[in-house]
Amino acid sequence: MKGVSSPSAGPTDQGSAAVPATPLSLCAREPHVPAERLVAEMVPPPRFDAVRFDTYVPDPDQPSQTEAVRVLRSFADGLGASADSGTAGGRRRWFRRAAGAKVPAGPRGIYLDGGYGVGKTHLLASIWHTTAAPPERKAFGTFVELTHLVGALGFQQTVRTLGDHRLLCIDEFELDDPGDTVLVSSLLARLVERGVALAATSNTLPGKLGEGRFAAADFLREIQGLSAHFRALRIDGEDYRHRGLPAAPEPAARDEVTRAAHHTPGASLDDFPDLLQHLARVHPSRYGALADGIGALCVTGVTPVPDQSTALRLVVLADRLYDREVPVLAAGTPFDQLFSEEMLRGGYRKKYFRAISRLTALARDGKELVRA
Repeated sequence: MKGVSSPSAGPTDQGSAAVPATPLSLCAREPHVPAERLVAEMVPPPRFDAVRFDTYVPDPDQPSQTEAVRVLRSFADGLGASADSGTAGGRRRWFRRAAGAKVPAGPRGIYLDGGYGVGKTHLLASIWHTTAAPPERKAFGTFVELTHLVGALGFQQTVRTLGDHRLLCIDEFELDDPGDTVLVSSLLARLVERGVALAATSNTLPGKLGEGRFAAADFLREIQGLSAHFRALRIDGEDYRHRGLPAAPEPAARDEVTRAAHHTPGASLDDFPDLLQHLARVHPSRYGALADGIGALCVTGVTPVPDQSTALRLVVLADRLYDREVPVLAAGTPFDQLFSEEMLRGGYRKKYFRAISRLTALARDGKELVRA
C-alpha cells in the first residue's frame, strides 16, 4: 500500500511505540492546478503505470477477451509502424503534419465496449504504453478530464495542443450530457483530420448485458460523422474487481475509522457531509490534486448522497482515488447504498455503478487498516 509520512508525526525513541499521527484532512486542501499540469498529466494513472498486454489475464470462459488483446496489440503496433514510415536518417520525425497532408486510410479509432471491470482501462493503457511514440506525443485521459482540458485551454488551443499527437486514449466515454458529447465529438473530428489515432472505452449497464445490448450503437450514433473512424470491439466478462472475492466489507465503526486514521501514515480523516460540501467548492478537475499524497481515505458519517450534483462530484472523486490506489475506510452507509434507486435508473446510472464498483474495491483494501 502506498503512503506518505505525515509531516505532523513526531520522532520516537528507538524501540518505543509509534506516536499516533494527526490525520490530514481533504477539507483543508484547496489545490490550484495550472493548465500546464492538466496537459502533463494526460498519461495513464498510477494504477496502470506498469500494465501491458502481457499482464492482462483473459478469462478463459470469455474468448472475446483473448481476441481483444490480439486486435488491440495489432492496432498499437500499426501506429508504431505508421510512425516508422516517417523516418529520416534513422530518426523518427515526431512533428505536426503539414496542412493538406494525407491521413492514413481506414479506421483510425477503436472503441472498447463492455461491462464494468472487464479490464477495458487496462487494455486502453496497454495501447498507450505499446504505441511507439514519445510520451509527449500521446495522451490518455477520461472523458471528464478531456472536457476540463477544453475548459482550461479553450477549444482551439486544445486542438493545437493535441493535434500533433499520434494517439489520444479516452477512458469512460460518456453520452449522458449532450453538450459535452457534441463538444468532444467536434474536438475528435478536428484531431482525426490531423491524423491523430483514437481509442475509447465505455461501460454497458449490467441490466443490458443479459439482453445483448451494448453501448456501441449509442456511441456510434452520437458521434455521427466520426463513426466511420472507429472499429467497435466488444469485451464480455464479469467484474474482475470482485471476481472470486468475498462480498463487499461491512462499514467500520466510527471509532475504528478514527483510530485507523491516526495510525496510518498519510491518512486523511473527514466527516462525510463536510467532505461533500468541500467537493462543491473545488472544481472536479482538481480532485486528483486533492487526493495527491493521501495514504488512505478515512471517512465517518457516510450517508446516501442527497442530490444528483453531489453524486456526480462524488463519482469524480471515486475515480481519482481509484486511479491512485487509495484505500478507503468508512463508517456509516454501505457504498452500494450511496445512490438512490431513482439515480440508479436515471441518465447518470453508468457513472454511479462504476463508482460503487470502484469504491467497493478500495474498501476491501481499507479493511486492512482496522486494528484489533
